[in-house]
Amino acid sequence: MLLIKRKADLVQWLDKQRSEGRSIGFVPTMGALHAGHISLIDISKKGTETTVCSIFVNPTQFNDPKDFQKYPITIENDILLLEQAGVDVLYLPEVPDIYPDGIKDLEKYDLGSLESLLEGAFRPGHFQGVCQVMRRLLEAVRPDQLFMGQKDYQQCMVVHRLLEIIGLPTRLVPCPIVREKDGLAMSSRNMRLSEDQRRTATTIHQALTRIKEGWQKGEKTDRLIKSATSLLEEKGFRVDYVSIADPMTLEPVQRSEVPAVALVAAFLGEIRLIDNMTL
Repeated sequence: MLLIKRKADLVQWLDKQRSEGRSIGFVPTMGALHAGHISLIDISKKGTETTVCSIFVNPTQFNDPKDFQKYPITIENDILLLEQAGVDVLYLPEVPDIYPDGIKDLEKYDLGSLESLLEGAFRPGHFQGVCQVMRRLLEAVRPDQLFMGQKDYQQCMVVHRLLEIIGLPTRLVPCPIVREKDGLAMSSRNMRLSEDQRRTATTIHQALTRIKEGWQKGEKTDRLIKSATSLLEEKGFRVDYVSIADPMTLEPVQRSEVPAVALVAAFLGEIRLIDNMTL
C-alpha cells in the first residue's frame, strides 16, 4: 500500500492510473477503522481496479468542538487494517493540504430540506462541513465510484446532492450497514462506550426492530415512534429524534403502505449514536 500525504502527489499518481485505463474507487473515512469500513473497501476492490482510502478528521463538520477533540485516533492500527484489506493507496493529509487558505469563510451549498431535517436540525452546520471536505477530496481523487456506508443515511443523500451541484460524474454507491452480532451498528464512536454503555447501546437496534415489526403490521406511525422513544429513554438515552420518513426526501410519512426508513439519533452519556433501518 502506498501512503501519500500531499494532494499534488496523489493527483499525479492517480493520473498515471487513469492513463493506464484503471478505474478508481474511493472510500473516505475519518479513521478509527472497523469492519464496516473494511466492507466498503472489499466492495470497492470488487467493482474497481484501484482503491483509494482517505483518513482525515475534518474540523469543519464538528458543530461541537469537544466532539472533535475526543474523536478516536488509531492511525497505526488503521494503516495495518488497510494494508491487510489490500488498499492501493492511503491518502493521509494534514489540514493545510485540504484547506490551504484556512477554514474560515468557506463556501456554502444549497442542500434544500436536507439541512433542516433530522441531522440537519440537530447538528447545524454539520452538512456544510461534510460538503466542504468531500468536495476537496473528490476533486483530488476524481473517482469513478464513491463507496459510503448507509449507517450515515442522510449523509449519503447530502453527498449525492453535492455530486449534482459540482457536476462530477462519480457514482455514489451506498453500502449496507455492518452490525455486531447483537445488532449494534458498527461505528468509530462505539470505541468511546464503557462496558455498561456498550450493552445498553443495543437498545437502538431493538427500537428500530420494534418499529419495523409494527410498521409491517400496519400500526400507526405516532404510536411506533412513541414506543421506540420510550424504550430508549427507559434505558437512559437522551433522544434527539426517532423518525419514520420517506427514503428519498426524509420527510415524515404516515402510511405503512408506502416505502419508508426509520431513523434514530440519541445520546448515551456524552456519546451520540445514530442508526437506521429500511421498513
